[in-house]
Amino acid sequence: MPCFIEDLSSSSMNPSANKFLIAEPFLKDENFTRSVIFLCSHDTEGSMGFTLNRPFDLTLDQLIEDVGTKNIPVMIGGPVAMDTIHVLHQLPDLIPESHRINDQLYWGGNWLAVMEGLRQHKIDLNKIRFYLGYSGWSAGQLEQELQEKTWLVTEAHSDIIFKTEVEDCWKRSLIKVGAPYSDWIHFPNDPQLN
Repeated sequence: MPCFIEDLSSSSMNPSANKFLIAEPFLKDENFTRSVIFLCSHDTEGSMGFTLNRPFDLTLDQLIEDVGTKNIPVMIGGPVAMDTIHVLHQLPDLIPESHRINDQLYWGGNWLAVMEGLRQHKIDLNKIRFYLGYSGWSAGQLEQELQEKTWLVTEAHSDIIFKTEVEDCWKRSLIKVGAPYSDWIHFPNDPQLN
């Protein structure tokens, strides 16, 4: 790790549901390079969330028959269980059995209701996001990565999830955190090019 990266441990928050994990600028793992992850859960058994800024190369209607709406983007939520599709949304009245993360954000819910809502064009596509797979950590694994200064833990912002272009997600998240972390957006992808 380059020595000019700030000490994340002294100024970062503890991980929990409803927080962002922002990858440090030189993280080499291709699954998480310059990624932003929304944590849905974090406890003594482990953590899980969704990578917000890794688009999948197929749309929802290309993955699932009879969706009723074309060209709905799908993100790669993470490298775990890539044969599953998950949702983050702001539609608890249309999608029963959703898990409340905060007053504006819900995770999962009744999949048949999601599909029916899409077919009947009742779902506002500005209030739902689809993820293939998820990002997961076993007990203590995320804490170890935080000690290694891999992630910055910050408050989550629903506008980053629902209103920010995918390619701007990492930068916008850092700008919201402010200095000194907002300076990361100017770092080259490879520190040896600095």
